[in-house]
Amino acid sequence: MDETTPTVAAPQDERGAPAGEQRLRRFGYTPRPHTPLRDRLTAPFPRPFARWSAWAGPLLVATLAGVLRFWHLGDPHTLVFDETYYAKDAWSLLHLGYEGTWPDRKIADPQILADPQVIPLSDPGVFVAHPPGGKWVIALGERMFGLNPLGWRFMTAVLGTLSVLMLCRIGRRLFRSTLLGCLAGTLMALDGLHYVMSRTALLDLVVMFFALAAFGCLLIDRDKARARLASSLPPADTDGHLRPHSPAATRAGTGPRPWRLAAGVCLGLASSAKWNGLYFLAFFVALTLLWDVGARRVAGARHPYRAVVRKDLGWSLLSLIPVAAVTYLATWTGWFRSSDGYDRHWADGRGGPWSWIPAPLRSLWHYEHDVYQFNVHLDAFHKYQSNPWSWLVQGRPVLFQYESPKPGTPGCHTTTNCSQTILALGTPALWWTACAALAYVLYRWALRRDWRAGTILCAAAAGYLPWFLYQDRTIFSFYAVVLVPYLCLAVTMLLAALLGPPGATETRRVRGAVAAGVIVLLIAWNFIYFFPIYTAQTIPYTDWQARMWLETWI
Repeated sequence: MDETTPTVAAPQDERGAPAGEQRLRRFGYTPRPHTPLRDRLTAPFPRPFARWSAWAGPLLVATLAGVLRFWHLGDPHTLVFDETYYAKDAWSLLHLGYEGTWPDRKIADPQILADPQVIPLSDPGVFVAHPPGGKWVIALGERMFGLNPLGWRFMTAVLGTLSVLMLCRIGRRLFRSTLLGCLAGTLMALDGLHYVMSRTALLDLVVMFFALAAFGCLLIDRDKARARLASSLPPADTDGHLRPHSPAATRAGTGPRPWRLAAGVCLGLASSAKWNGLYFLAFFVALTLLWDVGARRVAGARHPYRAVVRKDLGWSLLSLIPVAAVTYLATWTGWFRSSDGYDRHWADGRGGPWSWIPAPLRSLWHYEHDVYQFNVHLDAFHKYQSNPWSWLVQGRPVLFQYESPKPGTPGCHTTTNCSQTILALGTPALWWTACAALAYVLYRWALRRDWRAGTILCAAAAGYLPWFLYQDRTIFSFYAVVLVPYLCLAVTMLLAALLGPPGATETRRVRGAVAAGVIVLLIAWNFIYFFPIYTAQTIPYTDWQARMWLETWI
């Protein structure tokens, strides 16, 4: 998933060029410009603008995303979809350290939304289907603003905004272009699914945020490790004529890797929000090892896989897997410290072959086993469930809320009923373009050995492919919010190809810029068109119906 293996230098004639190349030049062959080894290991950033633009552009895009996401964040004043579970669990964690007991939602929800407010929380622990990490994040907003719509949505809006900023910077590092990085962030800022999930207190956006943060940390780690590898090679190996086998490329270390440790923390937090974060951990471990193999190969290692096993494998695994596991356990601190948490004392006094393990850890293991059984056997029918095959084309979005205001009520100025909807629908023009973009990056990886394409595919596969193992389970298309950053990167890569290579003619550049610009404008228009059904605005029923492009959206 990285650069191709360097070829052994051919015999050279008296003029300094390989003899085979001399013969090819007679037939019009023009050799590629030579790239020094150091630049092959660590591609430099272009500097067409001042250094401040590397942050100014991303911050401007993030500001746009933040304004959109915080606009009327407290509306509608209700518990939308599964907010009824996570908002209350977050409040319980904040005050008890574990998920306590609430009355039935038909009783509890009106009391929470009433003025004066009643919070009917009691101490006995209750079984919940997801670990506490994501709910602790939601609880931060409730600590600041209370148990109200603004409080339980605040942190998802913050993470949604910060994820746009991160994607701008990640795209800049991946493509070595501030413009393309900002384009990727803009596309995500204008995605309807990301937008709705940023304004709703659910767990999937938390998974997306920490998985993306880990992705960015690993990209930084890749650049820094390859730079250290290049600096450790002797000048004879980096003077532009790479030797076929460099002993230094096998022996050299890559030094401390704090960004890989940070990625381990982020992956632990992603897994502590929902267990599908574990798949990102597995895929990213494989990805980083392949990056290390590619770096050793480019540097001239005779046996790059052996070199990675000896020099990189151990520390890579220790930096990611144990760190993620410790981070995951840390999010259960409130449960460990409690007396009434669900199954907290299940292992107390129990013997057996595993009795040497501390009772709290055995109790947690038993609890997690029950959670796993619940999740894999959850097959209750839901009207808006969908199969993963339909997610990329947004075949069955999820209706989070629907109201039908009567004529004469505030906002409804027609003679017939109006509609007030929150639909978790990705911007169709973006997602449908992404289908073509994924095909393009697959081509770039499989046939052109482009490491950037392989990286995007790996991250997208981590968020998408595992759901095909659970097609009998009740699952929903809004789980695909974890894919959005990588779809935006794929579309950006496709648009960059439309712009043409650096040596393209002016005519080619202009045509490519027009084509790319039209696609971006269509995506922006599409987001604006669907904006009313992302934000529960009151619109005439006919306007809502006009936006239901597919029957499966109803």
